[in-house]
Order: sequence, then structure tokens, then C-alpha cells
Amino acid sequence: MKYFSAVICLAVVVLLGNVGFSWSADFQKILAVAERGNAGAQFDLGEIYEKGQGVSRNYKTAAKWYRLAAEQGLASAQNNLAFLYTHGLGVPWDRTAALKWYRLAAEQKHAESQFDLGMMHFKGRGVPQSYEGAFKWWKLAAEQGYARARFKLGEMYEKGQGVSRDNKTALKWHRLAAAQGFPESQFNLGWMYRKGKGVSQDNKTAVKWYRLAAEQGNAKAQFNLAVMYFTGNGIEQDKVLAHMWGNLAQSNGNKYGGEVKIHVAKQLSKPQLKKAMKLARECAGRKYKSC
Repeated sequence: MKYFSAVICLAVVVLLGNVGFSWSADFQKILAVAERGNAGAQFDLGEIYEKGQGVSRNYKTAAKWYRLAAEQGLASAQNNLAFLYTHGLGVPWDRTAALKWYRLAAEQKHAESQFDLGMMHFKGRGVPQSYEGAFKWWKLAAEQGYARARFKLGEMYEKGQGVSRDNKTALKWHRLAAAQGFPESQFNLGWMYRKGKGVSQDNKTAVKWYRLAAEQGNAKAQFNLAVMYFTGNGIEQDKVLAHMWGNLAQSNGNKYGGEVKIHVAKQLSKPQLKKAMKLARECAGRKYKSC
């Protein structure tokens, strides 16, 4: 019940927003519960200070409260404390300490910590580099529905990292992450359908997944969608839209999008080129939705 009361108080604080939150009566209630040793309230205070919600952001104070909750075994606090150690925020940069806290949280089935622990194994940060170690932790997170871990498993099966290369299993994990709206997996699904990797080649389905990723700002998907519009593969050929998506891909850092844009521009009339540029501005203004 004490933790429940702390959460209610925090909700009031969030609703109050900028209206006199700092050291308000509500904050004092959470503080009092935290000082009595309630791990949930201690975690809440850590988040308040980490995010600067109504108080000046203070990573050192955030680390203090996270540590108190983490030492009581609260997995979310262990995860956040590990993050601070990973980035040297409020505490010394320390991969060994980060590894310790990520592992403690991961062993409690905290999916985000399992993912981060997998990343440390994948990149050899604080531990010897190990694809097998990364796979172990990412699979545990993926089985809990963590989309980024599902994406990473898909990539590992595509590339044969820590497991035998298996496009069908890669497709399975990318499909699960894509269904959760994860753009990198949506792009990878589009590519796999385009190339017939682990599935029958299908340009229309490739376009579907490229579009879903492109609408989330994925530059590689925007470039590939531009190519599909230019060639008319899987969709009715439309060079104006090919130019638009190439333009958008370039603006998001994909150099090949710029090459497509230049190539297509040579085949457009002046009115068509003007229209394509106008559509790109409008699409960007809508954050790539319904373009």
C-alpha cells in the first residue's frame, strides 16, 4: 500500500506539470515514503531527478535513489543505475558496475536489462566479445516480447552470428518485431520479400513493409520505396513519388536517396519536378504519414 500511495502522489505531480511542483507537498509525500525505505518511491525519485520533472535535473541524486532501490532488489532501479554507469551520468563511467547491475536485473527477467546485457556481450564491453552470450540474453528478452531484441535475433539469424544462418527463423523474429511497429524489422522484412530470403519473392509485400518503415522515417526504407516507384516493381510506376521518396531518404542521411532523386529528376518535366518537391515538403510536414 505504501508504494501504491507513492505512485498516486507521483501521478498528481505529473498532472500538475509546471504548476509549482518543485518541493511541493506531493513531492514531500513521495520523499517521506522513500526515506522510510520504500523501493518503489525511491525509484520514482530517481526518475524525477534523472528526467528533471519539476526539479533541476541531477544525475548524482538520481543515482543515489536508484541505488537505494536497486540494493533492495528492484529490477527497474538496477537497470536505470546500470544505464547511469554505462554513460557516466552522476557516477563514474564504469562498465564493470554497469554489467553487475544489468545482470542482477536481467536475472529477474527484466527485458530491457536482458537486451542491454546482450549488447555488452555483442560489442565486448566489460566482458569478452561473444555472439553466443549476446544471443542468450537477446533470446530471453525476445521471448518476453521486447521488440529490439526480436530485431537483433532476426539479424543474428540472417548473418549467422552465434547461430547457424537461417533466413526462415530470421523472418520469424523480424515479423514479430515488425508487427510491434519496429521500423528496422519492417525494413528488413521488405528486403527479405524483395530478395526472396526465407520466403517466396513478393514485390507487393516488400512495398508494404518498406512503406511502413518509411512512414516512421527509416531512410533505407524510403530509398527502397523510391526505387520501387521508379521501377514499378510491386506498385504502379510513379516517377514523381520516386523523386519524393528519394528526396526524403536523402534528407534523412541516405546518400543513395540523393542519387535516385538526381537520376529521376532528369526524366521529369518542370511541372512534375515542382510537384515532387512540393509533395516531399508536405510529406515531411506530416512526418511521412499518408504520403
